[in-house]
Amino acid sequence: MEISFTDRELDVMGVLWDRGGATVAEVRERLHDELAYTTVLTILRTLQDKGYVGYTEVGKAHRYHPLVERGDAGASAVGRMIRKLFKNSPELLLTHLVSDRGLSEEELRRMKELLEARLEEDGR
Repeated sequence: MEISFTDRELDVMGVLWDRGGATVAEVRERLHDELAYTTVLTILRTLQDKGYVGYTEVGKAHRYHPLVERGDAGASAVGRMIRKLFKNSPELLLTHLVSDRGLSEEELRRMKELLEARLEEDGR
């Protein structure tokens, strides 16, 4: 299943993933932009309609919680990015990443270790 969020939806999902669940007011408090209560509610309802968010009733309020994992959403986003920006080639994405002059030697070393570990897994 491809998981896709708008930027605003992703901001709201980030709050839910970090907290495990939140009311509209709690989400609104943690967003960087000042959004109206009704705007946050509309975003949460849209996410619910898409099947990404559920809720439980707590008194008069609804406590929203994520129904998709952050990792699954990330994998879907990376897959979409590879298809659309890197001609369906993970190698082109990796080339782009390691060509970035902003990476530290430690970050490059960790990437190398991840690649080596994956090659060992596949070689079993």
